[in-house]
Amino acid sequence: MVDAKPADIAYGDISQLEELIDRDSLREVCRSFFDLFGLSIRVFSARGVLLASVHEERTICRYVNSLTRGRVACSETVAQAQMLVPQGSGTVVHPCFSGAVYHVVPIRYDDRQLGRIIIGPFLPADVNEVPNSLLTLDPNLEPERARLALAEMPRVREQTANRIASHLNGVLELILFSGHKAQLTSAMHLATVRENYRELGEKNARLQEAFDKLKELDRLKSNFLATVSHELRTPLTSIIGYSEMLEAGIAGELTSEQAGFVETIRSKGELLLQLISSLLDLNKLERGQLTISPEFIDPRAVLAEVRETCLPEAEKRRIKVELAWNDDIPLVQADPVRLRQILTNLTSNAIKFTADHGQVRLAIRATELRVATAEDDPDDDPADASVGAALMMAPERAVEFAVEDNGIGIANDELDKIFDAFYQVDGSSTREYGGAGLGLSIAKSLVQAHHGQIRVESEVGRGTTFFVTIPETQPDEA
Repeated sequence: MVDAKPADIAYGDISQLEELIDRDSLREVCRSFFDLFGLSIRVFSARGVLLASVHEERTICRYVNSLTRGRVACSETVAQAQMLVPQGSGTVVHPCFSGAVYHVVPIRYDDRQLGRIIIGPFLPADVNEVPNSLLTLDPNLEPERARLALAEMPRVREQTANRIASHLNGVLELILFSGHKAQLTSAMHLATVRENYRELGEKNARLQEAFDKLKELDRLKSNFLATVSHELRTPLTSIIGYSEMLEAGIAGELTSEQAGFVETIRSKGELLLQLISSLLDLNKLERGQLTISPEFIDPRAVLAEVRETCLPEAEKRRIKVELAWNDDIPLVQADPVRLRQILTNLTSNAIKFTADHGQVRLAIRATELRVATAEDDPDDDPADASVGAALMMAPERAVEFAVEDNGIGIANDELDKIFDAFYQVDGSSTREYGGAGLGLSIAKSLVQAHHGQIRVESEVGRGTTFFVTIPETQPDEA
């Protein structure tokens, strides 16, 4: 038995015949040769595994096996033929005591000996007499009977036997090539999958590491914002308080120039306090610590309060702020403080980005809100829901607030970014409009906390309208 060399799949190497050959196909090939030539054929791998066997027991074999010594001699001869391993590419002829022979043909592929074919037994064409080795095999052997039985064994010329072996080897080579090709394709595919899996594992590990770092940085950022904001709020409140007392003349009458300076200190302090409050709100929202306390309120009263709050800034620039609603506006269940914060942010933005002598319109109307059912994905963002998905949702009575201006407008490619924290359309160091870019992000989070939706429509140079839709009633978990 030959020890096969180890295969190297990277070079398309093969090691075992049984890995490439389909045994059913091999058996059919051997059967076809048997039907054509009447010769028994057995195929063994290099490890001695029988892969195919098509044979017919001859009359002489049955007779010899009926004799005690003949049975032993026959078994030994067959075993020797099966164990015979040709060296090189030549055929080895193994004789039988009956005068018949076995042809042992090596199966070679890609410079490897993968197995062997055993053809026979058959009688060489030049054997005309019963050999003495058969006649003296067993004392009970009958010579005439042996002669008649031996005459039934097929006779084959050596040249014919070699051609049969060559043709059979050629067919096997085609089968091996097909099997080798399939094996190589499969091996390459598996190698590619393993490599892709390895690379994916490495990328996942790097992504997880980056995610953990970002998560830690986010935690540190949140802690920093919370700490700094709280530490700044106390002295800033004092600054604003003392500036208001100075404006009120508690420390004595101020000159007009002094009053202007104090008014600037107070207004800038209030802006800074508003920024700090926004940072604290953002930090609470990110941590999930900001809760709402819904109650039934009149949305018209809330909008009127928002107008009164923002009106002084609008009047400074001669911007007209209008209110518009119908009489059928229902009460809405919402947190009044947070709803005012949402609408105040939107109205302040509308005034900020509207030119002097412009117009801002605050409107309310009754509408319906498509609310996700139990079958819908709870992680879907209601503000980003598509029209098709919205049609599959259950409608609910709601109130829609609209904040419309005729200001500078927003470009289409910016609309999907304006709700991101710290994002500003004009991010340059010399930008004209102030702010930290937190108002819309906080407003969107607060709207979602009310199970509502916020959307925007805008056209550059024509103005912008923000729509906030709040359901009339909040779910129990709110």
